[in-house]
Amino acid sequence: MTNNVRNFIDGQAIVSNATEWLDVTDPSTNDVIGMVPLTPIDEMEAAIEQAVLAQRVWREVAVSDRARLMLRYQHLLKEHHDDIAAILSKETGKTLADAKGDVWRGIEVVEQAANIASNMMGETVENVATDIDSYSLIQHLVCAVVLLRLIFQP
Repeated sequence: MTNNVRNFIDGQAIVSNATEWLDVTDPSTNDVIGMVPLTPIDEMEAAIEQAVLAQRVWREVAVSDRARLMLRYQHLLKEHHDDIAAILSKETGKTLADAKGDVWRGIEVVEQAANIASNMMGETVENVATDIDSYSLIQHLVCAVVLLRLIFQP
């Protein structure tokens, strides 16, 4: 039995209108365990548009609230650690122990994100020159990386 992977756009799992799909296989058996869409350009553009809108909202969220959200995410990753590792192992062919290590490294990345508040502080320098003050702001962006569909075309 295979599952079609949905695109996650604007907080919702969306069934793609793709006409072409790629098999996701279990490397140990070569069984198809899922299919991912070769997402059409219009769906990619919609995803990017929603990411831009999400970034505008996210930038207004207090840093302490962001940190709490990341800590909650970290808690969920820990709670479902073994399930995530089992899926990762099946999808990549890694041993379960190796997949568990990958999940823990991901948890550590989320932990770093939760502790990033101090890295988001800008700088203020008064009187860098006569009657001139300098300041910097750090603003993170939501980004999307788009793989060219040409890679998959003969």
